[in-house]
Formats: sequence, C-alpha cells, structure tokens
Amino acid sequence: MDTSGLKSTSEKVYQVLITVILSICAALAILPFLLLLSSSLTDESTLIRDGYAFIPKKFSLYAYEYLFSASAARIFKSYGITILVTVVGTGISLLIGPMLAWVLSRRDYKRAKVLTFLVFFTTLFNGGIVPSYIMWSQLWHVKDTIWGLIFPTLIMNGFYVILYKNNFASNIHPSLVEAAKIDGAGELRIYFKIVLPLSLPILATVGLMVALGYWNDWTNGLYYISNTNLYSLQQFLKSIIDNISALSSMANTASAGAAVAKMPGTSIRMCMAVIGVIPIMAVYPFFQKVFVAGISLGGVKE
Repeated sequence: MDTSGLKSTSEKVYQVLITVILSICAALAILPFLLLLSSSLTDESTLIRDGYAFIPKKFSLYAYEYLFSASAARIFKSYGITILVTVVGTGISLLIGPMLAWVLSRRDYKRAKVLTFLVFFTTLFNGGIVPSYIMWSQLWHVKDTIWGLIFPTLIMNGFYVILYKNNFASNIHPSLVEAAKIDGAGELRIYFKIVLPLSLPILATVGLMVALGYWNDWTNGLYYISNTNLYSLQQFLKSIIDNISALSSMANTASAGAAVAKMPGTSIRMCMAVIGVIPIMAVYPFFQKVFVAGISLGGVKE
C-alpha cells in the first residue's frame, strides 16, 4: 500500500497547524504594542470614559504635542545620553565579558572549574542594593557622572558569561588553537583573530541583550544620578510621570483642577512608552537571525 500520499497530507496538515499556532503567538505579542500605540493617539477624555481600544475612537496628537512642546530639548538630550550609555556600555561589555569566558572555556586552564563556579554563584546571589550603592558612590565615586549609568550594569552578568563559555567550548576546537600556536600566534592574536570572528552570532546575541538592558535601565539613574542634565531617556520620562502624578494629587482648587484636567495624564504615559520602545523595535529585526543562532549555540553544552 502506497503511504506517500497519506504522509504528504499529514505533513501539510502539520505545517498548517504549526503556522496557525505561530500566527496566534505572533498576534499575542504584537497586539499589546498596537494597543499601546492606539492609546497614545486617543483623546484623553475618551480614554477615561471608554477605556482602551485597538482603534482610537477619537484621534488626538495632544499627548505628543504636550510632551514635545514642553520638553523637546530635554527629550532629545536624554535620547543622546541614553544612546551614548548604550553604545559605550555595550562596547565595553563585549570587550571584557568574552575574555573571561574564553579563559573559562580553556581545557588546559586548571582553575577554570573554580572560577566557573564563582561566576555561576553570582547568578544565584548578589550583595544587594545598599552595599552596591556604597561601593559605587563612595569607593568608585561614580555618583552624578555619566559612569554612574554605565559601570553598575557593566559588571558581567554570569548568564552572559556562561553563554560565551558554552559557545567557545562547542565551536572553538582545541586543535585550532594548537595549530595557531604552532604557527607562532600568541594568546591575544588567537583571541582576536580566531575566537572572536568565529563567535559573531553569540557576540551579537549578548550585545543585543546588554544594549536592551542599558536602554531600558532607569534604576542606575535613580540611585546614582541627581543632576537632571544627566538624566537618561527612561529616567526623564519617569520624572515626567512623577510630576504629572504630583500635580494631580495637589489639584485641590477649582483653577488647578481645571488645568490638571486638560493634561493628558493617561495618554502621555502611553506616548512616553512609544517614544522609549520605537528605537529598539526598529533595530531588533536586523539582529533577529543572529539572536536566534547565538542563543542556540550558547545554550547547548557539549
């Protein structure tokens, strides 16, 4: 009996089923962003009266006009600070993180297991906020400097180091290193000319995750930055929300209440979220392929 036809039909059904399931998952991931964008373009009174909707019942750009008319210069400045912190922090992280992982992946290094345990230990426990604040503010004096937005997050995340280590152990064969040594290459030359070029997917993957961490970070600014000229985008947007909330809570008089009523409190929150997420959404598609490849390579232990 010929079963090729049945097999072909079952494969088609399977492909259709998988496509439907993945389409539903994709829609569930996209819909919150559509709701966010729609809410930022909806009139404030309509949001309060009717709630959120995927299609604005009353279209309005007042939240964007209010935000940029009052704080356009500071928004662009905070954008610049966030971009600077993201680029510098990610670059330094990609420079020093793989170095540690390369050492841990070397089978000829006797202390690799001990150091690997110490790195893994940091993924389970940390010193807490107070010791970290004391160390960075009083020992390293990063408070109210641009480094206060970079250094506290720069200390390598143990999870990233493990990804690097597994990738190096799986894809950089010891014989390749030995051949390079026979040809006269030193450790630094092997690392920069052989190891890094062969590890671009995992570097791009971790680089994207580190960049996302820097871009979305507001806790470093909360702890270490009090100078408004050094506010990152996330911290500046948070300060606007705090100011609106404070004005709303103090609206006791009729005139103050009328003024506050005109402020786009709910829609401006959505507007600020859109402003913060659009650059990442624009960049992410360019890293999608290497992101998936890097996670697959770095997450599999030989």
